Amino acid sequence: MEVAVVAAFTAVACVVAFSYARRYDLLALGERTAGHLGLRVERLRVVSIILVAVLTGAAVAFAGIISFVGLVVPHAVRMVLGPAHRLLLTGSLLGGATLLVWADLFARTVVTGAEMPIGLLTSLIGGPFFFYLLRRARSRQGGWA
Repeated sequence: MEVAVVAAFTAVACVVAFSYARRYDLLALGERTAGHLGLRVERLRVVSIILVAVLTGAAVAFAGIISFVGLVVPHAVRMVLGPAHRLLLTGSLLGGATLLVWADLFARTVVTGAEMPIGLLTSLIGGPFFFYLLRRARSRQGGWA
């Protein structure tokens, strides 16, 4: 029963996220510009916070710590596909599922006679990736302050 409830919340939140994708593209132009184009920025901010809280809660309740992948994959997909949110959401869904399947397969087969915790494996992937993103952002901004 719990899995069905989590899946239903996730499905509803994903539908809402896809319906808001164009608004997020406008917001990427800047708050002032988005407001001038008719976007209700404050309302979008509140809805987004609620949406993120529901999706994060559902992911952690359903999958536990391996939902760390949800932080890594969207950044990688954005680097490959660009900033358009409809494409980004679709790519993130497919990329996250693919990464988890491969990570699970690797975690089950890398150690003979035992199973490596998948959360450990996703952390080993995510930590260096975020460090790379941080270094890249800092180097573009002129180095460490």
